Amino acid sequence: MALRRKLKASVLSAFLNFALTPGSEAHSRLSSYLPMDDEHQMEVDTATSAAQAPAKHALPELEIYCYLLVLIFLIDQKKYNEAKACSSASIARLKNMNRRTVDFLAARLYFYYSLCYELTGDLAEIRGNLLALHRIATLRHDELGQETLLNLLLRNYLHYNLYDQAEKLRSKAPRFEAHSNQQFCRYLFYLGKIRTIQLEYTDAKECLLQAARKAPVAALGFRVQCNKWAIIVRLLLGEIPERTVFMQKGMEKALRPYFELTNAVRIGDLELFRSVAEKFSSTFSSDGTHNLIVRLRHNVIRTGLRNISISYSCISLVDVAKKLRLDSVADAESIVAKAIRDGAIDATLDHANGCMLSKETGDIYSTTEPQMAFNSRIAFCLNMHNEAVRALRFPPNSHKEKESTDKRRERQQQEQELAKHIAEEDDDEF
Repeated sequence: MALRRKLKASVLSAFLNFALTPGSEAHSRLSSYLPMDDEHQMEVDTATSAAQAPAKHALPELEIYCYLLVLIFLIDQKKYNEAKACSSASIARLKNMNRRTVDFLAARLYFYYSLCYELTGDLAEIRGNLLALHRIATLRHDELGQETLLNLLLRNYLHYNLYDQAEKLRSKAPRFEAHSNQQFCRYLFYLGKIRTIQLEYTDAKECLLQAARKAPVAALGFRVQCNKWAIIVRLLLGEIPERTVFMQKGMEKALRPYFELTNAVRIGDLELFRSVAEKFSSTFSSDGTHNLIVRLRHNVIRTGLRNISISYSCISLVDVAKKLRLDSVADAESIVAKAIRDGAIDATLDHANGCMLSKETGDIYSTTEPQMAFNSRIAFCLNMHNEAVRALRFPPNSHKEKESTDKRRERQQQEQELAKHIAEEDDDEF
């Protein structure tokens, strides 16, 4: 970041003159992307460099690094059209270069290549090129490039809500080995979004929370997005996030809409839920969580119905409809019947009198539930203790000196001679 702040046209021009051969194809192309305010100074530097180093030959790694610096400079200056041209030229150069020392720089170029087209709204144009680059990286065993390009492809699909295609690509792609923590965090975040849309909320919650925990502290925006999706997933699971989730340092303002939404779900007030959804509709739409919030309406109704069943032993369906702010008594009756069938509330429905009869809640300590809860906690602690003890054990024969290469070769040769001798004796017997 310190180097990025110091990038200026004059500094980049001087570096290009130093690193690349003046007049070469790469030097001419990269110099054309820079502003020509100091044209005279650039010409003087070029002439001086040419006189000092007429036989300079740039390394491929240095050339790719020059492409990366110029591309970052153009993006910071918001010159997106020039950045698109520069990134496309760098990708074309990378396709003809198969060097392991370039893999790390290539991964950064792939990222900024996709970013340029995303900033201009043309992300769909490079999808085929990204697929081709992923295939090339797989054939070349460029593992970091595979991870980066897989994440870029998932982001490309999710940007256009193509969740089915994203899941098909993810399932058919090579296994993600997580050579980069940043790429692994992005992969978990995209996987969590896919699992959420597929109604697999438990897996989605694990992926999103893990991505938020593994993300660097400096990546505040990424952690905010992970927490937003994790809050919605937990609400869909019927959980209420703790207040500390919304009070994390630097996230209070960004998570304020989700705090008010959580409060509405916790209370079970459908009218408050509607007002919050309308008030922050633009925020939810920009975050891509608006469709998930629509799913929460049923959870709000169920929470309000649970509170009613606890408070009243007998209540008419008309009053239930009024308290839940439903449109008709028929809607209230169907919702109560479904909640009873799903086991959300312990009650019965009296269709003749049009009322809901709640069963009395017994003393939970007279049941076996406390015993089962204590048993599960004790089992968890014992398993953790056993795993810790097992981890402290040394592998067998670890105290012995490791066998050298010459001794191993000699031992294998002796074993082969012994096996050959035994085979010859067997042949003689037959």
